[in-house]
Formats: sequence, C-alpha cells, structure tokens
Amino acid sequence: MWAQSSNQTQSLNLQWTSPSPATATVDSPGDHDPGRLESVIIGFSILMEACNCIEPQWPADELLIKYQYISDFFIAIAYFSIPLELIYFVKKSAVFPYRWVLVQFGAFIVLCGATHLINLWTFNMHSRTVAIVMTTAKVLTAVVSCATALMLVHIIPDLLSVKTRELFLKNKAAELDREMGLIRTQEETGRHVRMLTHEIRSTLDRHTILKTTLVELGRTLALEECALWMPTRTALELQLSYTLRQQNPVGHTVPIHLPVINQVFSSNRAVKISPNSPVARLRPLVGKHMPGEVVAVRVPLLHLSNFQINDWPELSTKRYALMVLMLPCDSARQWHVHELELVEVVADQVAVALSHAAILEESRRARDLLMEQNIALDLARREAETAICARNDFLAVMNHEMRTPMHAIIALSSLLQETELTPEQRLMVETILKSSNLLATLINDVLDLSRLEDGSLQLDIATFNLHSVFIEVHNLVKPVASVKKLSVALNLAADLPVYAIGDEKRLLQIILNVVGNAVKFSKEGSISITAFVAKSESLRDFRAADFFPVQSDNHFYLRVQVKDSGSGINPQDLPKLFTKFAQNQSVATRNSGGSGLGLAICKRFVNLMEGHIWIESDGLGKGCTSTFIVKLGYPERSNESKLPFLPKMHTTHVQTNFPRLKVLVMDDNGVSRSVTKGLLEHLGCDVTTVSSSDEFLQVISQEHKVVFMDVCMPGIDGFELAIQIHEKFTKRHERPVLVALTGNINKMTKESCMRVGMDGVILKPVSVDKMRSVLSELLEHRVLFEAM
Repeated sequence: MWAQSSNQTQSLNLQWTSPSPATATVDSPGDHDPGRLESVIIGFSILMEACNCIEPQWPADELLIKYQYISDFFIAIAYFSIPLELIYFVKKSAVFPYRWVLVQFGAFIVLCGATHLINLWTFNMHSRTVAIVMTTAKVLTAVVSCATALMLVHIIPDLLSVKTRELFLKNKAAELDREMGLIRTQEETGRHVRMLTHEIRSTLDRHTILKTTLVELGRTLALEECALWMPTRTALELQLSYTLRQQNPVGHTVPIHLPVINQVFSSNRAVKISPNSPVARLRPLVGKHMPGEVVAVRVPLLHLSNFQINDWPELSTKRYALMVLMLPCDSARQWHVHELELVEVVADQVAVALSHAAILEESRRARDLLMEQNIALDLARREAETAICARNDFLAVMNHEMRTPMHAIIALSSLLQETELTPEQRLMVETILKSSNLLATLINDVLDLSRLEDGSLQLDIATFNLHSVFIEVHNLVKPVASVKKLSVALNLAADLPVYAIGDEKRLLQIILNVVGNAVKFSKEGSISITAFVAKSESLRDFRAADFFPVQSDNHFYLRVQVKDSGSGINPQDLPKLFTKFAQNQSVATRNSGGSGLGLAICKRFVNLMEGHIWIESDGLGKGCTSTFIVKLGYPERSNESKLPFLPKMHTTHVQTNFPRLKVLVMDDNGVSRSVTKGLLEHLGCDVTTVSSSDEFLQVISQEHKVVFMDVCMPGIDGFELAIQIHEKFTKRHERPVLVALTGNINKMTKESCMRVGMDGVILKPVSVDKMRSVLSELLEHRVLFEAM
C-alpha cells in the first residue's frame, strides 16, 4: 500500500517542502537527525491524506479499476468495428452520394476508439510518453468530432429531403428503362435475324434465297416495297431483278455510276436515299401521296473468277448488288436504328447464302464433269486392259510359235555343225546359228520389255550365291574375249557377302548384258569387273537425282563397275543409251549387231531392284565405264548354315554321249518333235516320240529314265498329265524324270510345274550343247529348273 501511494505520488509529480530551509530532500538515508525524521513523517502523512489512501465506505479501488479497464476495452472494440461496417456499407452501396462524410465520421470513431484503447495503460503506473500520446489522441478526437458535427448540420437537410431522394430514384428508373428497352430491341432484332437467316439458308437455290429475303423483310418490317438490283453481265448497269409486290417490270436498268449508287456502295451501312432517286421509283404514285422513307444497302457478291455461274457476270473486282427498302406511303413512321441494323445484318447473310449457292452450283457442275471424266477414264481403262490382255495373249502365242521354229533352226544347225563340213559350209552354219541365237535373244528381250511396261513382271526373290553369279559371268564371256585377245579381270571385294537375297536371274542378266557390251565394243585391251558393297558416302551420286537409298541392317547396296578400253561414246549420246530401240551413231557404225533393248531392259531391272545405272565416257577412243547399284538383302544368320540349295557349280565332267538312255518325248508339233528326237539320238539316246496324251499314257513305262513333254499344247493339260504320272508311279525310283520342254515359260508356268511335281523346266530353243548339259545335270541331280 505504501509502495502504491509512493508510485502514485511520483506519477502525479507531487512535491512537498519542509518547514525549515535546512531540510533539502526527503530521501537522505545517511542523515539520522531526529528532527528531520519527524518532518519526514509529517510530510508523508500529509501526502497520504492528499492521495486518499484511506479506504472509503464504497467498493475497493481494485474493483473499480478493473471495471473501468474492461469497459474501455469493449468500448475500443466497438469503436473499431463501426468503421469496418461503414466501409462495407460504402463498398456495397453504389448509389450513396456522401461517401466522404462517412469516411470522416469513420475517422472520428477510430480516434475515439484509440483514445479508450490508450486509456487502458493509465490504470497502472505509466510514463510521460503515455500521457503525451493520450493527450494527442484526445486533441485529434476533439478536432475531428467538431468538424463532423458541423458537417452533419450541413448535410442532414439534404439527407432528409424527399425531393432529392425522389429525383435520384427517377433518374435511376429512367436509366433502367432505357437499358431494358435496348435489351428488348436487341432481342427482337436478334430474333428477326435468326428467323430471316433460317428462312434464307433453308435452301441453296439463289433465286429462292433472294425471293425469300424480300418476302421476309417485307413481312417483318411492314414494308411497302422491297427490291433487289443486280449488276448486268457488262458490270456497267444495275438491273431490277426481284421485287416484293411485282408492280414494276423486272428487267429495268439504271447506270451503275449514279451518285446515289456510289454513295451506297461506298458505305457498309444502310443509307437513307431520296424517294425520287432512280433506284427508289419502285411503284407509281397515284394522287397526292407522300412517299415513305427509303433506305438502300449494298449486298456483297462473291468473286466469280473461280465460279463461272451460268448467267452471272464474271467479275475480276469486288462488286455489289443493291437492296432498296421503302416504308408505306402517307405514314409518319421513320426508320429506327435497330431496323437499320436488321437490314444490314440481313444483307450480310444474303451475301453469305449467295456465296454458298454459287459454290454449290459450281461443285455440282464440277461433280457432273468429274462423273463424265470418270466414265471416260473407266472406258479408257477397260479398253487399255483389253488391249493389254490382247497384247499379252498375242505375245504369248507368238513367243510359243516363234520359239518352235527357232528350236528347229538352232537344233538342226548345231547338229549340222558337228558333221564334216568344208570351211565355207562351217562358216555358213555358224552364221545361221549366230543369227538364230540373236533372234532368240531378241524374242526374250521383247517379252521381258512387254512385261516390264505393263507391270506384270515381278522379281523372283530367293537366297543365292552372289560370288557364283560373277564367276558364271566371267566363265561365259571369257571364251569370247579370248578370241578377241581381250583380258577380263574379276575383282570381288573382301567384304562382299557370299550369299545374298534377290533375283539371281535378273542380276545375272544385268551383269552379263553390261559385260557383254564391253566385250562386244572392245577390239583390244582389257576389261575389268569390280564388285563391292557401296558405302553410305558413295550412294548419293550426283547423276542419280531419282535415287534415294536407305541404309538398313537387313540389306546392302551392291555396286558393280565394268571398265573397258574400247572406242568410247560421245558424251551427247550417253542419255540415249537407255532408250529402247535406240542406238547412237558411234555404236551403230561398229556393225556389232544388237537390237538396242539390252540397256533399256537393264535399266528397268535395276529400277525394280531399287537401284540406279549409268555410263561414263570421256569421248571416242577413250573407253567407257558402266556402273550400276542394286539393293540386295542379307540372308538370316541363323539360316545361313541351312541354305536350301548348293552353290551353282558347273559340271566339271559333261558326258558327251548317253548310250541306250531311254527318253520319251511328247510334243504336238511334228517339226519340234523330230528336232528334239534328232538331238537326243545324236547324243546316243533311245528316243520314243508321241503327239497326244492318250498315246503318252500308253507308252510310258519304268524303262524310260527321262521324259520331255510340252505342257502348253492346245487341248492338252500337261500339268494334269504330270499328276497322273505321279499316281501311276508311286515310288520315286520307278518314276522317270519329268522335264517340261516348252516355248512359253514364265513365273506362273514354273510354279505350276513345281506344284505338280515336275523335275525341271527347259526353255526352247535347245542346241546340242545345251541338251548335252541338260541330260548331264538331270542324271546327276534329278532336278533342273532353268532360270527365267
């Protein structure tokens, strides 16, 4: 209690003085004078009385202070919450006109709350700073409260004025009415636009579109007249094309360069025009009638340069049609803004509908034209297919019929060649044999070229010995080259695979043709054949613009290069070398023979193998280099040790004679039958010939070791006959070797022969040497399918 009184005394800055000047201070702890002590006691007693430290009869001071503390706290909270509510009110009330007064009033309340909040610190001992803050808050509160009171005196009459509130509400109501009217107008305009658009776009016939537009606009806007002026074919006049009431003759024209028309065309909005303008005189005025207001709007027309519509002008620049709308006569009605907007929107929709109609008309015309072209193309295709079938049938028949006499000529010439002849006779026989072989080659080339051009020729893909192909070519050209004293060198790269996947026969034909040309057109010197796997950097040759090689782990590109020291080729003649039946002059003058088909066929074979072929030469007398690239596959590594064939090896020992070898020959052509019999008898065979299937089945027996039969005889199914032979001789060692000897060989024939179990296929014509090799191969391996 003493301490509290002392503190309060210090906070209130109360001082007292001793009765004598000798007393300087109250707190001199070192002074023990009894007189002074008495003075101190008297002073504290007076101080205690001044501070009311004696408890009165009412509640204790602590309880009163506690009640005041709690009250000030809740008053401060209330004062601070009121401005928040005012802020919320001002934010939500968009029409309250005295926001700044509320802000001032809120500041007053905040200051009052702050005063009560600061007062919480005055119930205990506090510093001078608290007292200064408290005083400042009260002064600010007094200033703001006075200003607020004066302002309230000024604005209270306005707030209580009924006239001000009524005017405010009327303005807001009028504004809402205007907004609702605008919304209703927009909704009505939109409804009319949707209705008109639906009616206009319900058809794609342009006459119906334009007539429907006039009718719907006249009904919606209650028009007296509505018309559409379209540009003429010369695009110099506007022609009255459609009217609503049909009171004016359609076909009337006005110049397109009138000022009123230019005014309308230069604006994209509806324009009011004079009722007396030429385009607005849509009906005669009888009596004293006041014409109604007239508006005109342009209708954009589609650019017709790409859509040639029947009776519309072909326009190179943008042109417009003109739509004219007239209100009823003797009417005070005027055009409203929403009505003009409706007219503008409808004009745009008409333009869109007309463009769709134009596109539809053009598409229909294009469809009809396309149907006619398709019918013509289908007719031409069927005629072409008929012509191709007729050509193929003709070639097949001619191939078979031409090979039969060629078989006789070559066979008899080869037989005659092995007899005793004078040098002059031998030369003539060799010439006959050489010419016959050349003619047989020409027949093969024509057949291959025909199948290449119609796309019926397909590659026979199989695994084969790649090295053996080059060795075979080398062995074939070496005798001819040795006669001309030419050296032929074969260089196979170390990385060249032994086995590959592709068409062995076509690859052999390409290599043999290219190397054969080198031998044919070289009189002296050497020929080198180089084969290697083409690397990726060398695949893109600058001459092969249409050659797009793709590297893969499953295939490789074989590059073969044949270089000779012949007389060369003129550079200007190089592009002609791969044209069929075409020979350049430098080659033709060599008198080396040839039909001009070899390189043309080679090029097509190379293209089938996804490759490229070209020839290089520096000119006459400088030789040439022939190069080609073909795509071949790698055989499966797991199957490499299980190849379904043996490398093609030439028989080291060929029998010259086959004494008492029983052979049966079936051929419907007597000359061919006699020639084949003569060849076999020349080789020592015991030959029996038949001409029909019935005679064949009667004669054949186990004694016959080899049977040559023509499977393409008219009226005789050679494949069915082969099946009957298999049924007759069930055991393999009892059955003779069945060989098809025919002049019509293709992939289908070979597959059919293999399907019925025949042991070989030989293509006519056949010479003595070929027959000798065939018999040796058949007796050794019991199978021989000549490459096609």
